[in-house]
Amino acid sequence: MQNVHIIKHPFISDALAHLRTQGLEIEKFRHHSNKMCQLLITEVVKDLELKDVKVQTPLEETTVQRLSDEVILIPVLRAGLAMLVGALEFLPKSHVGFVGLERDEKTAVAREYYWKLPKISHNSVVVVVDPMLATGGSILHVLRRISEEKPKKIRVACVISAPEGIEAVNKEFPDVEIFTGAVDDHLNDKKYIVPGLGDFGDRYFGTD
Repeated sequence: MQNVHIIKHPFISDALAHLRTQGLEIEKFRHHSNKMCQLLITEVVKDLELKDVKVQTPLEETTVQRLSDEVILIPVLRAGLAMLVGALEFLPKSHVGFVGLERDEKTAVAREYYWKLPKISHNSVVVVVDPMLATGGSILHVLRRISEEKPKKIRVACVISAPEGIEAVNKEFPDVEIFTGAVDDHLNDKKYIVPGLGDFGDRYFGTD
């Protein structure tokens, strides 16, 4: 696996342990999800470029550094919205695009039903967020369309990833970096991540 960052942090390990637990109450699932996603996003953006600017403190003028890269967050509906909550806590000025993909439960192939993105420029760092990187089909669909806009960087942030999905992204987009809390064992015959944590969107939003 190349360009894969498995984020090692005690809080991520602890949050993931809770998220994997069957029957966890929805408020606790959301709490641990939000905490984990915030930590993931800090790793995704920790090497963004900065620029020097002058500000006036209460005592004197000084030079400080602010982000110069433009971050565009793209959650893959529906589950990706769960990661957006934590991301915007750290990146409140970021523009947000939305991609609606519906998975066919028989074929596991994603169908696009919604696409609305802000303008992407050569200075844009695009971060695609989707909690589960399983087959990679949804992420690849998004990456193919985004790459046509020639952004500065494209990154993917996931709570859990499967080796099959990582391999699919690596093969077609070797320069795209993947940030994840864990790489699980495999996909089962229904294309769900094992051991995984079930359907992230259903558990976060309280749907069946």
